[in-house]
Amino acid sequence: MSLDHASQLDEETPLLQSQGGALAKKAKTPLPWRQFSMLLVLQIAEPLTSQVISPFAPQLIRDIGITHGDEALVSFYVGLMHSLFFATEALTIFHWSRLSDYVGRKPVLLIGLFGLSLSMFCFGLSTTFLGLVVSRCLNGALNGNIGIMKSMTAEITDSTNMAQAFAFLPLVWASGTTLGPLIGGGLARPADRFPHIFGRSEFLKTYPYFLPCAIPAAVSALSWIVIFMFLKETRTPQVTISQLILPWKKRKSNALPALQSGSASSSSSDPTATPISDKPLPIRALLIRRVLIAAGSYAGIALIDIAFRTVQPVFYATPISLGGLGLDTPTIGTILAAQGVVNGLLQPLIFPKLHDIMGAKILFLFAVTSALPMIALFPVINMLARSAGIIYGVWSLVGLQVVLLSFANFAYGISFMYISASSPNRASVGATNGLAQMIVSVMRAVGPAAANSAFSISVETVSWGKYGILCHGRYGVYGDGCRCPVTSYVA
Repeated sequence: MSLDHASQLDEETPLLQSQGGALAKKAKTPLPWRQFSMLLVLQIAEPLTSQVISPFAPQLIRDIGITHGDEALVSFYVGLMHSLFFATEALTIFHWSRLSDYVGRKPVLLIGLFGLSLSMFCFGLSTTFLGLVVSRCLNGALNGNIGIMKSMTAEITDSTNMAQAFAFLPLVWASGTTLGPLIGGGLARPADRFPHIFGRSEFLKTYPYFLPCAIPAAVSALSWIVIFMFLKETRTPQVTISQLILPWKKRKSNALPALQSGSASSSSSDPTATPISDKPLPIRALLIRRVLIAAGSYAGIALIDIAFRTVQPVFYATPISLGGLGLDTPTIGTILAAQGVVNGLLQPLIFPKLHDIMGAKILFLFAVTSALPMIALFPVINMLARSAGIIYGVWSLVGLQVVLLSFANFAYGISFMYISASSPNRASVGATNGLAQMIVSVMRAVGPAAANSAFSISVETVSWGKYGILCHGRYGVYGDGCRCPVTSYVA
């Protein structure tokens, strides 16, 4: 067998083998925990930095005086700060992921960690709304790590342990979304809350929100050191960062045809050039059916999930007469905390086993189908509360809804695997993940505003149309899932 033919077979080897195929079933490969644990620490950075401001954001907006005492504007500016993170992330994450295909994963991860740490320190030191906006935009713009981490997870695993690895990602995300608000709520305005410890600190009196912002910033800084020293590169660089920055070095490089115009002619005349199948492909080559289906499914799941999570606490707090449950803040917090615990436990414990039993496609369709009764329970719960009050049956339905959300989140793990496996070649895995994450960031930027607006309109008209919107979104994702293959795409 020739070397070219062997290379072609390697490029065309499925990332996930068919369970019923002719190939013998492989023994399960242990997870590379040393490397994987570092990726999990990196994964927690995004939800930690995005959610740490949630508890004190309203009071921060009041303190800087941008609303001029108009309480109705507080929610608008708080929502704007949250959306800016995902909006700027959507503009840059694809380019960071694509850059990692050229220079390697590790340099881009280090840049992202530095950006997260710097932006959070700046946010804590901001005393004007402009400063908050710039810090938040910097936070999202430099946060390109999430797509790269998924690429690295796919590259350090194989078909026997990939499902187990991706099952941990929702657990880490849930941990970040839980720890972030706890840090933000517990450490905001420390000079007022803990005068015996911080009461003499003029710095913390001047910058009362610096301490909660400094915690995720310090975590990112420590992670930078660990990644720099111990994380192994999973992608052979096509070019170094210095060759990208310095033109005279760039011209001397033989690994650059894919970055330059006229690459086809130059590579064909250069016998030492890397085969095209080993090079990162242009953006147009990524816009193929299998990539778009996988990315569209992921985006649809993310939209339904963020819309549900946005409406859920509002539904709990809305009076029963207007279509909600009329619960108080501590009760809502307890439900959401229990939801995070349940979701965090079910993902690593049950998802890998269901994947082995049901297969990727059937499990994906099962997860998406779970979203339908999850959404349909909103009006059912309200109807029961209207007729009988907050009784045991209402709490049972709320618990069922929490479990169904965990089942629906199984679709995330399958989507991560499909996206990594749908890449046209192994050299474009980062760009493929970045493209999908860019679309998802757009959904997460517009989803909360759209869902809350629909809920507000339906409350005014006493309509259940808000739930119909979510159900229609679920059918769209189900349709994409039916077009996904039983086995994953070629990596």
